[in-house]
Amino acid sequence: MNEVTITQILDDLRVADEITRNFERRYWLSSVDFYSLYQQGLLDDGEHTDDFAEWSAYYQIKLDREAALQALSHERVQQLTAHRHGETLSIDPHEPFLHTVAA
Repeated sequence: MNEVTITQILDDLRVADEITRNFERRYWLSSVDFYSLYQQGLLDDGEHTDDFAEWSAYYQIKLDREAALQALSHERVQQLTAHRHGETLSIDPHEPFLHTVAA
């Protein structure tokens, strides 16, 4: 089991977002629409195969990291509210991590 920190998640998400945005600008398509067409096999005409493969990979990374961020945030909220006794929440700026299974 590995531990992934919020910093790693956010760094990966930033890079994946930047790269997918560049492809969106280049091809005038949102990554959501691109990925749908790509999954259906409608885009691979051979001319842009490398771009499409890279775009798809970074979009998958983006989706994975967004899910990891949401899981980490949800876990954090549960921790914060578990010991609350009618008082306001105090959020300390320590870096939490998410336990992941090694691939």
